Amino acid sequence: MATAIVAIFTAIIVLSLILVLVKFVAVRKSKGESKGDSKRELPPKPIPCKDITTYSGLYRFSKAEIENAIGPYNRRKSLGRGSAGEVYEGILPSGQVVAIKQIIKGNSSDSFTREVAGLSRIRHPNLVSLLGCCVEGDEQYLVLEYCSAGNLAQHLLKKDRVLSWERRVKILRDCALGLRYLHNYIDGCIVHRDIKLTNILLTEDLQPKLSDFGLAKMLGMEESKVFTDVRGTIGYMDPEYMTNAKLTSASDIYSFGIVALQLLSGQKVIELDLDASEQLMRKAKDVSMGNRPLTDFEDPRLNGNLDRTDFESILQIAVLCVARSSRGRPPIDVVFEEMEKAWKNTKANMKTREEIGPSASPQSPSMELISV
Repeated sequence: MATAIVAIFTAIIVLSLILVLVKFVAVRKSKGESKGDSKRELPPKPIPCKDITTYSGLYRFSKAEIENAIGPYNRRKSLGRGSAGEVYEGILPSGQVVAIKQIIKGNSSDSFTREVAGLSRIRHPNLVSLLGCCVEGDEQYLVLEYCSAGNLAQHLLKKDRVLSWERRVKILRDCALGLRYLHNYIDGCIVHRDIKLTNILLTEDLQPKLSDFGLAKMLGMEESKVFTDVRGTIGYMDPEYMTNAKLTSASDIYSFGIVALQLLSGQKVIELDLDASEQLMRKAKDVSMGNRPLTDFEDPRLNGNLDRTDFESILQIAVLCVARSSRGRPPIDVVFEEMEKAWKNTKANMKTREEIGPSASPQSPSMELISV
């Protein structure tokens, strides 16, 4: 009898253990399936753009915000085309007008990364400011400061507009100041690589700002040169850099020299015509050496309304800037010093004319008010 009771009790315990084990396995399997289902229902996490998340203080626009700013496709206002994409006028909800650059699909992302990296950390009155960016899928946008007066080429080369001598000197001085900031940047020299008339934007009061940093390259603190792919605009590109792919700050000096020669002469440098810039430089050198009169290089639209002493000093420094060898080109500090001298002389002349009165100044009909 006792044996039967023990056998029944043992059987009950074993059965209970089996039931508990089965229930435990069933519950665990059910939880596992439920957990797996919840994982499948979660949307995939967006892949972060590691190249731009490190730039603090830069606003990340959504694609919807960008589209609302620039409007429907058939109503978008194009401001021009940069080295990596189309630029449109945009209006933010606050009413602020901005320039929005859409990076061309298929274009190498290094241009976008360079522009974000370069502009997100630099702030200067003569450099276009980066306000934010947008990265969604393969769509990339830059939101930039808007310059309502367009670019320098539109003001210098169009026949219906004439930039006064005072304005030209101020533009050269301010561009040299912006370039000096880049070349003396605290983390290393920033080489713009694409300085030209169309990349010098003008605000409403014609203050110049260097733009389009899609080709910019930073040299390390211990570097004076770097070998890289040859990129830029024909007519403005350093011939030494084009030959050996050795990029230095002197490459920007060469481009600045071409711009200076254009502001003095009012002549075009056709981007696909190498001989155009060569002719301009040969003419400038002949004039600077006294082989041709100064008037041969003056923009005829100025009608002689300029200071010939300052004209000659700017011409001399511009000729040095476009030397074939980078060793013969002055550093940006020297270039700025000469432009600053010319601008101070210009301001002094303007003040003198204002004090004497317009009647005693027959050569100043093109003079305009310039904020100093």
